[in-house]
Amino acid sequence: MTVNTPLCFRGKKILAPMVRVGTLPMRLLALDYGADIVYCEELIDIKMLQCKRVINEVLETVDFVAPNERVVFRTCERERQRVVFQMGSADAERALAVAKLVESDVAGIDINMGCPKEYSTKGGMGAALLSDPDKIESILTTLVKGICKPVTCKIRILPSVEDTVNLVKRIEKTGIAAIAVHGRKSLVLSFFFCLLERKKEERPQHPVHCDVIKAISEAVSIPVIANGGSHDFIKEYADIETFEKATAASSVMIARAAMWNPSIFRKEGFCPLKDVMQDYIKYAVRYDNHYTNTKYCLCQMLREQLETTQGKKLHAAQSTQEICEVFEMGDFYEETTAIFETKKTSLETKTEDEDDQMGDPDVIKMAVRFDKREYPPQITPKMYLLEWCRKEKHPQPVYETVQRPLDRLFCSVVTVAERKYRSTLWDKSKKLAEQAAAIVCLRTLGVPEGKLCGGENHLINKRKRQDQERLINRDHGEDLAEPSHKKANFTEETSDVNVPKM
Repeated sequence: MTVNTPLCFRGKKILAPMVRVGTLPMRLLALDYGADIVYCEELIDIKMLQCKRVINEVLETVDFVAPNERVVFRTCERERQRVVFQMGSADAERALAVAKLVESDVAGIDINMGCPKEYSTKGGMGAALLSDPDKIESILTTLVKGICKPVTCKIRILPSVEDTVNLVKRIEKTGIAAIAVHGRKSLVLSFFFCLLERKKEERPQHPVHCDVIKAISEAVSIPVIANGGSHDFIKEYADIETFEKATAASSVMIARAAMWNPSIFRKEGFCPLKDVMQDYIKYAVRYDNHYTNTKYCLCQMLREQLETTQGKKLHAAQSTQEICEVFEMGDFYEETTAIFETKKTSLETKTEDEDDQMGDPDVIKMAVRFDKREYPPQITPKMYLLEWCRKEKHPQPVYETVQRPLDRLFCSVVTVAERKYRSTLWDKSKKLAEQAAAIVCLRTLGVPEGKLCGGENHLINKRKRQDQERLINRDHGEDLAEPSHKKANFTEETSDVNVPKM
């Protein structure tokens, strides 16, 4: 059993949040090499609130999936006590809603208050928050009171040391567990001062202000996490301690040095880059990472080697399999994907068996699918079933549809005359599942279902007669609108029932 222990931010070596880099494969690799805590890339609150939490039994992960089926955030048990979820937010209630959504799957929640990029500052997030201390206080206080996991935030320094220290003291009073400080000035807040003082905006190549981080560390009692030392200090593992002492910080957060080679966290020293990249690819394949993200991270590791033959092949790769072949890992890719396919098939079979054993015994079942090629255009089993119910003076059919998280397939149960019917086969869409359920009902009742090979199709003949009536009415200049009661005879009833997850 996993024991939940509060996350400690003292004496830690931490993987910084990095857009497109801090995905699951990189986080796990950093942990393997010795990182104590890993931050995910910044994820925007509005996007996360659109996601559904799905347990992926094939990958053994927890996925937060957007409406377009894209996985926005993926995590696993290996990192559950070590991963901090960083979000971009400018609204306390939205931030709390996201925190509650992911709280059980992460070790802590962080608010990004340091990113100067437009995608983050747009809407008042990231470094834009530094100019609104009231909003900072509102967001952090709401999170600290609203969730059980530790809350942190990551900032950049302000144009003056005094202003920075005063802001951090105010942040400390919200009750957060730690504060990460990037030792360069916020470009957003510095713009006006740069114009006055004719100073250039601070880029990563500019020296990190260790003195400001040190002033913050000495002014507050909560742990201060120093960030921004990759250019000046951190070239190898021993430099991490040097940076920590120079800033008097409690912990060190590493970004670019870890992006270039995550074995920077390894006490014994760097691993050969080839081994590091192969270890990364194994995690990318194991957790079905999107190939474009995998390629981006590998390119950051190759850096000056991108113009080599291997670098050019990597740049040209258009799938995870092609990336594996570039690094002589084609066999690993095939073996791993074969294992996943076998596991998926086994889980599907198990789920279907459980459905049959645990399902409602009163439901009449058949193994059928709806193939629209077997039916005339615009004629479906649901239409035939609706017509039959009206003829027999039964209430119209009621469809209840569910979606299976394992493979996101659908199954529908139709209730007709107080009896239930369903297909034992799962379909890729809600509409197909409902048509299959209608077929089961029609076949059980011995009622024609409208197939092309089913003989005379009275619905088609009925439609032809009404088409002829409309033509006659048009010739006489009468209203072309079709009466609503006639439309109902030929319009398929659609279910308004929301599709729950099973």
